[in-house]
Amino acid sequence: MSQPALVDDLGAPVPLAGPALRVVSLVPSITEALAVTCPDRLVGATDWCTHPAGLDVRRVRGTKNPDLRAVRDLEPDLVVANQEENRELDVRRLREAGVAVWVTRIETVPEGLDALERLFVQALGVAVPTWLTQARVEWGEPVPTPTRDVAVAVWRDPWMVVGRDTFTGDVLARLGWHNVGADPSDVRGGAGDGDGAPAAGRYPRVDVADLDRAGVTVLLPDEPYVFTPQDGPEAFVRAATALVSGRLLTWYGPSLVGARAALTASVEGRAGEGG
Repeated sequence: MSQPALVDDLGAPVPLAGPALRVVSLVPSITEALAVTCPDRLVGATDWCTHPAGLDVRRVRGTKNPDLRAVRDLEPDLVVANQEENRELDVRRLREAGVAVWVTRIETVPEGLDALERLFVQALGVAVPTWLTQARVEWGEPVPTPTRDVAVAVWRDPWMVVGRDTFTGDVLARLGWHNVGADPSDVRGGAGDGDGAPAAGRYPRVDVADLDRAGVTVLLPDEPYVFTPQDGPEAFVRAATALVSGRLLTWYGPSLVGARAALTASVEGRAGEGG
């Protein structure tokens, strides 16, 4: 007997005859969540799925260009994707080939935890994992009044930052940090973004000069652009900079446990320091 009709985060039907026993993940953070929680279910992942260390499953190329034949050859009961991380075209082609796909939509920490819980319980028939409960406790406090202005660079040449309506932006807010990249009045667009018009969008291009000012801490993560002590901090004279883990800022899953303390320690130690 089939399960009650399932739908993913976008409301699309997910045809499953029972709990998914063979899963391919096209989302690095969800790959980690599956590998930690029910490793026997995970049969495939992208080349970008780097956690947990030593993950030994079939690789199906990248998040933006998955090898759809390789995915189909694994005969998965379910493929897990994300609205931002993966292309709608690939999701559509998999569905047209008869593959069940579950697409997540995650822009806040609570959305991420709710989405993962629903995936585990409804699609996989797995109990809520301990790490998810711990993450809810760690990140469950009300959003505080911000006490620090920060920007999160995701690329350089051109410089791009985290803007509005993003999971990372919600992480920042829950840490008590104001994301200047989400406020058009705080930063102005770089070349190609309206010749100095206010920056807008989820990942706007910006003029580095608008970030390099006293009172702002620029976070330089190691993904997607790999900022290093020699590549990134030297661009800033007035602003403080902090090299941080991109995984702790952008991944929803087991990495959320302990992320609050680790990110706070990385940034608070840089207060008042220029690049």
